[in-house]
Amino acid sequence: MKAILDIGKTHIKLLFVQNGAEQASFSCKNAPIAGMYPQADVASIWSWLLETFHSYPGTSKVTDLVFTTHGATAALVNTEVQDKANALALPVLDYEFTGVDSCTSAYQAVRPAFEDTLSPELPAGLNLGKQLFWLQQKYPTQFANTTHIVMYPQYWAWRFGGELASEVTSLGCHTDMWSPKAGQYSSLVSQQNWLNLMPPMRNAWDCLGQVSDAVAKETGLPVECNIYAGVHDSNASFLRYLKSSQTGSGAFTVISTGTWTILMQGNGNVADLAGHRDTLANVDVKGNPVCCARFMGGREYESICTTLGGNISMTVELNDVQRAISEQWLVTPDFSAGNGPFGGLTPSFCCPSAPEAPQAIATLYCALMIDQRLNDLNASGPIFIEGAFLKNPILCQIVAQLRADQPVYLSADNTGTVMGAAALIDFEHTSALAFPLNPCQATQFDDLLAYKAAWYNEINKNQS
Repeated sequence: MKAILDIGKTHIKLLFVQNGAEQASFSCKNAPIAGMYPQADVASIWSWLLETFHSYPGTSKVTDLVFTTHGATAALVNTEVQDKANALALPVLDYEFTGVDSCTSAYQAVRPAFEDTLSPELPAGLNLGKQLFWLQQKYPTQFANTTHIVMYPQYWAWRFGGELASEVTSLGCHTDMWSPKAGQYSSLVSQQNWLNLMPPMRNAWDCLGQVSDAVAKETGLPVECNIYAGVHDSNASFLRYLKSSQTGSGAFTVISTGTWTILMQGNGNVADLAGHRDTLANVDVKGNPVCCARFMGGREYESICTTLGGNISMTVELNDVQRAISEQWLVTPDFSAGNGPFGGLTPSFCCPSAPEAPQAIATLYCALMIDQRLNDLNASGPIFIEGAFLKNPILCQIVAQLRADQPVYLSADNTGTVMGAAALIDFEHTSALAFPLNPCQATQFDDLLAYKAAWYNEINKNQS
């Protein structure tokens, strides 16, 4: 039995997998808490994990434990404190905290060029290097007590009993701290004297040890349970396709959807990336740059729905979408506080203040944003959609209509991140991964291209 912990920005999932099939799944909400600054609720996450492991009858059969988490997050650890629960030198900062922007001018003077890190300059704490710089300036005494800067998946591996480690997918996730083409830390890390705080580099699939005696007693996990270094969540989704014969040898794009919609292009050209358009390079588990484009898809979908008087649980119907297209009811960016290709624009609402089907307008918005992001990557070849937007098949089908020259496939499960993370176990001895994919049939909406043109026309007005 394998246990996979997936800590996303808004939800936490704990899944138990055996022979490639899900045996049980548990989830809870994840939200920052107040304090000296908005911070991850590490104590509550830990308590929930202990309780969930302890209550599940199959916990004693777990042989392997893997962690995957959202990016732009690190723990500042003081290992001189023996109790790991109290070993944070500073609370784990929530990357959406805009107070980090107070250091923007000073940080701009030290951050490496985009050509070095392939990390765009992002708002709030989305550049992890900026977070650390702010914490070092704001709380010098506490920062000085830090013995290790640990990426978030590896922090949880350490809490359960693993050795301290660094891993490239989280380091290479728009942190300003990694040079993807050189395969080494950027100048920022040495310049700020952080290099000696970084734990040894390990592969995502490396075993870091076994569950500690104390954790075994609290959870019911066996002390023989292996703990793996773990992986950044979007990279976990991408990992399956790295080892899949279904992608072919040419270019392909994986779209991982959730709070963030991350488009990851296999065999892409990093020379096409531009920081001002929020295109960037992540790094796969083998250390190779992966061309990426992103927007805050899940967050923007929810924001549009609620702003227009609806909610995200409302079902999307074909006739509602066609009506929105025919009436040209639309909204334009930005609903994410500065992210994506149109970050910082003031939204336009070209629709009734309380339309009958706000979810149809939100669906069209996210489909058009995905289409834009694919254009920004000069994407070609097959498209594979993973994650939360699989629950909105019409959205995926609109993408297929907009990308008529590219085949679109849907993951047959909604646990791509989890199954990708699970693939780290015995990773080196697995030659290829097979998993089910379904062809996505395109919608046949009338006047969709006219609607798209109207959307861009309104965006252009806001940019001028």
